[in-house]
Parts: sequence; C-alpha cells; structure tokens
Amino acid sequence: MPVLLPVESPSVWMPNEFPDDAMWSFELSDQDRQALVDYGRGGPSADLGHQFGAAATRWSALLNEGPGFLRLRGFPVDSVSDHELERAYIGLGKLFGEPVRQDRDDNLITHIRDERTQAVVGRRYQTNLHQDFHSDSSDLVGLLCLRPAKRGGKSKIVSAHAVYNEMLRRDRHLVEVMYTPMPWSRNAERRPGVSPYFELAPITDIAGVPRIFFIAWYIRQSQAHAEAPRLTNDQQAALVLMESIANDPAFQIEMEFQPGDVQLLNNTTMLHAREAYVDHADPRLRRHLLRLWLSIETPLANGASLPTTNTTVR
Repeated sequence: MPVLLPVESPSVWMPNEFPDDAMWSFELSDQDRQALVDYGRGGPSADLGHQFGAAATRWSALLNEGPGFLRLRGFPVDSVSDHELERAYIGLGKLFGEPVRQDRDDNLITHIRDERTQAVVGRRYQTNLHQDFHSDSSDLVGLLCLRPAKRGGKSKIVSAHAVYNEMLRRDRHLVEVMYTPMPWSRNAERRPGVSPYFELAPITDIAGVPRIFFIAWYIRQSQAHAEAPRLTNDQQAALVLMESIANDPAFQIEMEFQPGDVQLLNNTTMLHAREAYVDHADPRLRRHLLRLWLSIETPLANGASLPTTNTTVR
C-alpha cells in the first residue's frame, strides 16, 4: 500500500479557479478549419502539423501538465463528407496522441448516440440515459459534437485528483480500499473463452501519482456473474463515496455541446459524466458525437507531485 498523501498539482482544481471559459475553450481559425478540410480530403499530415504546431503544443500542455481538459470550437463538421470528417478528426487527434482501438471490433471512432434499441449491457453511450462520473480506458479521450440533443445531454467534468483529495480528507480507509482489486464485468467486450469479469484496482500509483480508472457500473455489474468475487461492504462504500463527491456541483464544470465542439480530456486526472437527454423526433437532428481514444508516451498525471513532507490529511 503506497503512502497516502494529497496530490499537489495543476490537475487538482475547483471550478472557481476558471472564472472565464476562455481559459480552457478555444475557437479554431478559418485557417485551422481549412487545414482540417484539406487533410480530411487526403492532404498530408505535415501540412496539418504545420498549421497547428504552436497551438497544439499549448493545448497539449493544458492536457498533460495543466488542468487536464479543454474545448475546441468550430471543427468543420458541415464542410466534408462523413469519411473526410472522420479522417480529419483522427488527424486532429494525432496532434495529441496515437489513436487506439476502442472495442472488440477494433473501431478507432465510436458513434455516441441513442440507438433506440435494447442497449448492449454496459454501453450507456448507446442510450439517452444519464451516465454517472467515470473515466475511459485510454490516456486521452476526445468527443466531437456533430449535433446536440433537443434538450439535456450536458457534459460535466471534475478533477479526479480533487475528488481523491476530498476522499482522503473524509475517509482514508476507503481510499485504501480503492487501491485493492475489485471485479469488473467485461460486458459486451467479452471474447469467447475469456472470463466474463476481470479484477482491477480503481486506483493505482504511477511514479507515486494516483491514477484513477473508474466506471462504477462495470464494477457493480460484475455481481451478475456468479463466479466473480462478491463486493465487500467497504468496497461498495468506497464506490458510493467517490460518486457522491464527484456529483457535488461544487466540484463540477459543465459544458453545453454545440456542433463542431471538440472536448478533450486527460483520463488519468479527470472524471466526466453526461446528463440524460431528450432527442428530436427527426433522426437527422438527433444527438450525435464521435469519440476518439488516444494514447500518449508518458501517461502520468499532469506533472503531479506528492508533498515531500509528512502532510497530515484532516
């Protein structure tokens, strides 16, 4: 068990530290949009890198050394075909990391929309239901909005490290519990001959920095498998504590998606949630986002460092 001390890093933040959206929201220029259109239509990646070079470096610093989130506005969603749009989106993602496959079908891009069918167990993104706070299984995650919902669907983000520090302040023992393996259901990603669950601690330390991988419903759904270990009372209480802190509005920043918005988050330091939403009756107007997962060379927690002195958490 590592020594439990509060995280001290730019990745620990509260919403009142960002009084102006301009601190984390950036409008793409006409030249930026044209570079994306050109790349989507088969242009070389060098041209895209040349156009975005300095800005991409600043944005990457916000993701990997700063608060861990940003929003880009004005992606040219109406200027290209579907294929060109996906190519342009992947090209933008490559400025920040390497796209990785997201499911057993090896898709690099996932369509986030209400499929209006019986949802595959665990895939809440295929419904219009509320998604509680969680992190994705990649270093970075991008969401590109093609169309917002008729009503609802607001994105909420929190600093996972701020939540961690608050957990530590309230109940050190339950933080220790989060460092122990818990069963997770594989749900729709189960392959033939593979166990329907796996065991993983929601919190691990990388170079002394807590990295939180948290999808509470995957952990709870493991209990549907008779062979999975039963969750203890302490494990259940630890999940509830993390959820309750993340759901405190005092920790949250909210984002309303507009067409062309790209939300980028560092999964090593962030948790995100989505409100339930009501869609348009016309299928052509229904909420539709594209998800991109990215890996980075050094997936540490935003330059986080733990105190070198014996800090007491009260």
